[in-house]
Amino acid sequence: MRFENIEFLALLIIPALLVALLKNDTLALAKYFAPNMLKKMQKRGSGLSKRARVIALVASLSFLIVALARPVVDNGEIKVKSEFIDAVVAFDISKSMQAQDIYPNRLEFAKQKFYELLESFKNARIGVIGFSSRAFLISPLTSDYSTLKYLVKNMNLDYVSLLGTDILEPLKITQELLKDSKHKALIIFSDGGDQESFAKEIEYAKEHNIKVFVYAVATKKGSVIKSGNQVVKDKNGDIVITKLNSHIEELALQSGGAYMPYSLKKGDIKYLVEDLKSKFKATTKEQRSIKDTKELFYYPLMVAILLLFVGLFSLPRRVK
Repeated sequence: MRFENIEFLALLIIPALLVALLKNDTLALAKYFAPNMLKKMQKRGSGLSKRARVIALVASLSFLIVALARPVVDNGEIKVKSEFIDAVVAFDISKSMQAQDIYPNRLEFAKQKFYELLESFKNARIGVIGFSSRAFLISPLTSDYSTLKYLVKNMNLDYVSLLGTDILEPLKITQELLKDSKHKALIIFSDGGDQESFAKEIEYAKEHNIKVFVYAVATKKGSVIKSGNQVVKDKNGDIVITKLNSHIEELALQSGGAYMPYSLKKGDIKYLVEDLKSKFKATTKEQRSIKDTKELFYYPLMVAILLLFVGLFSLPRRVK
């Protein structure tokens, strides 16, 4: 047997001191009165004596401290195997994602879809990156979805001044994060940027066995890009209209992944997740050893409660 919170046992000094004080108090009275006289002076009730009550309360405190120390018995170790699907989620954080053709804007809409994705993705380790003309690691592979939600929720474009979208950048980081995996999954939330050919990205994805799953966040009609109260203009002074770049669908399909246009329906992202699961088996295995222990704290706790009632509520004493 051992104690999980053994430091609590140091508190046993408190009942020990109380016992010592109680004993000293009795000895002090014995100095001034004869034993037979002291016995007559002490009040006797129909229940337990005052001394017996105090002893019961002190013993109750002692057993309570033992319960807090959590006595346990070790029954050996249990080996648990967990299997995961590793995937990387990439958010396009270029200026075009500020467009409001999708309410409230493309990036915030993508975040909501990411939260739905986590609800559909079980037994997965997910890494998150943001990219524009360059890519940034936001979170390494983790199964801590609460942390992922927090990081993505606080991801914004306030400090991003990069223009343009380079899809090759998230592919490179995916290769680094999943270099030990034979098959790699990359989920991209993007409007597709403005490039017409993804031949270079398709070649890189095939070479490194990266399947790209694209969730397109933009409309064909498009929208202006606002920067504060001003709209973004090109070098000729013309207002920039950013639209959905449907050419990115070629990257998804030719890499062996899937393409899904945005939808206002809740839960549409789960179909993309199901397609990913059908193409990937849980390839990452993690083995952990968990100690099999039996808690014993409730035994001293029950004794402590029983003694507490005995000390607080006097039991009737049988009198001849």
